[in-house]
Amino acid sequence: MKLNFFNNIRLRDKMLILYLFFVLLPVILTNVIFYQVTVANVKSQRTADLSKAMEQIRSEFMGEIRNAADLSSSFYTDSMLNDMLDVDYKLPVQYIEAYNSYLRKIFNSYYSGYRFLQGLTIYVDNESILPSGGVEILTEEIRQSEPYRLLAASKQSAPLLIRTGPEGNRQTLSILRKLNYYEELPGWKEKFVRFDLKPSMLRQIFTNLNAQGNLYLVNSGGEIDYSTDSDIPWISQRLSYGDIMNQQNKQEFEMAYPLSGELEGWNIYGVFNESEIYKELGKPSHLVIILACINLILPTWIIIWMTRTIHVRLAHILKHMKKVKHQQFEPIRQPETSDEIGQLTAEFNRMTLTIHRLINDVYVADIEHKNLELQRRHAQLNALQSQINPHFLFNALETIRMRSLMKDEDETARIIQHMAKIFRNALTWNRDKVSIREELEYVTCFLEIQKYRFGDKLNYTIDLDPEAAECAIPKMTLLPFVENASIHGVEPLKEGGEIRLRIQRMEKELICVLEDSGAGMTTDKKRQLLSYMEMDESMGDRVGVQNVIYRLKLIYDSRFHIHIDSAPGEGTRVEIGVPLEKADHSSKH
Repeated sequence: MKLNFFNNIRLRDKMLILYLFFVLLPVILTNVIFYQVTVANVKSQRTADLSKAMEQIRSEFMGEIRNAADLSSSFYTDSMLNDMLDVDYKLPVQYIEAYNSYLRKIFNSYYSGYRFLQGLTIYVDNESILPSGGVEILTEEIRQSEPYRLLAASKQSAPLLIRTGPEGNRQTLSILRKLNYYEELPGWKEKFVRFDLKPSMLRQIFTNLNAQGNLYLVNSGGEIDYSTDSDIPWISQRLSYGDIMNQQNKQEFEMAYPLSGELEGWNIYGVFNESEIYKELGKPSHLVIILACINLILPTWIIIWMTRTIHVRLAHILKHMKKVKHQQFEPIRQPETSDEIGQLTAEFNRMTLTIHRLINDVYVADIEHKNLELQRRHAQLNALQSQINPHFLFNALETIRMRSLMKDEDETARIIQHMAKIFRNALTWNRDKVSIREELEYVTCFLEIQKYRFGDKLNYTIDLDPEAAECAIPKMTLLPFVENASIHGVEPLKEGGEIRLRIQRMEKELICVLEDSGAGMTTDKKRQLLSYMEMDESMGDRVGVQNVIYRLKLIYDSRFHIHIDSAPGEGTRVEIGVPLEKADHSSKH
């Protein structure tokens, strides 16, 4: 919503909006937030209590399972036990002697030492033993049972927790483990041990929750293996926890606690009704109503009083502001006051007088000043372009070139022709900018003159991007840099050097890179050249690199860049970047 919309609303309506949004709504929001914070605190505290209880249940259950797993490990690594069960007894009395000498003792010690243990049975594939006293033969019927199939399908020898029991009453949790630690020994027979946990122990652990809710022990397959929920037939059927949750009341919430170790992938879920969380929450509605009334009545009276004190004076200011819209700059005639409206009135009177004076005086003077500044800069540019104006030298060169041709001195005539082109270019200033192709003609002429002078001591290459050939550049921008590279860079070297010029067109910029393998320059010299970028004063009569930089500043302001990289003995690299423009050939002669 735009601010102008509010500026069109009357003051009385604005005060009503202030009342609604800054009195009524804050009161309502404050009470709602107060209630929500209270609810959140109670919920957080109650959730923390339930979480602590759930954590204790998980700890106790995991402890009992870990004890059973430790017990299975003792059977798993008991070499004497495995040896006795692997022996083929020729007479029953031999097995009885072995059982009484060792097996009975360990069975009695485990039963007496572990309170959670309801049954302990070892199944072994050995027909010579007598099935009794905790040792049974691994028959085909047992092999077909579901616990054995689950155990056989397991690829590991770790304990396996499953729900067992007769059909219709599968409420016993059993731990099964393969006794295959010595299976590599000769004569080893297949065997496994089964520990049945007491259902009373599970009930004792899972009912130790001081809250109204149901707990679910869910295996890694997502099925319920134990629950305190008496409304579901988990004992007689295999139920999916996800299906049960889809049927639950939407007002119930869930707390999940994953198990670890031997029960990796198992979870204990607690499902509680929201009434369990909010049962301790009171509803202090009368206090909320009293606070709301106090917060409404007092601000309402204050707003009405303040509106009456400022409405009349603001309406008077508004009337004079409408007159200003029609260029009637009349000051407001009313007694001075020190409040904000009085200061607004004084500033309004001062503003009307200032606007009237600016319109009549400053605006016209500013336009004249800008015109003069524009003419001054144009004159500076023309003066810079007119600094090189040697007509007599051009005419002399033409005379010498013709005499050289008459004497068949073709090479000398060609070099003089190159020089004539350069000076003809210097004399023609009808265009501020030329194409890259034209600029390179003058650069090539200069380099050919230098090559004539130095011979094989100077080599040069020019790499021109075809897309950049018709791009515009200020006239004679590259030649002073090429001259410096030749005279100050390559000429001091006895073995000579190379000059490389590369011009390419980027997305929004024309990049010209000049490199030489010459003597390089000192840090002070490089700093001096770059300092010309910061100067605002005229360059006077100088026509070299300073002249180029000043012309670029006049034409492009800050929309160009020059980077110089150089060190003594390492050559010099100069990069010039100017905005991308198309060359105008309309003024070419």
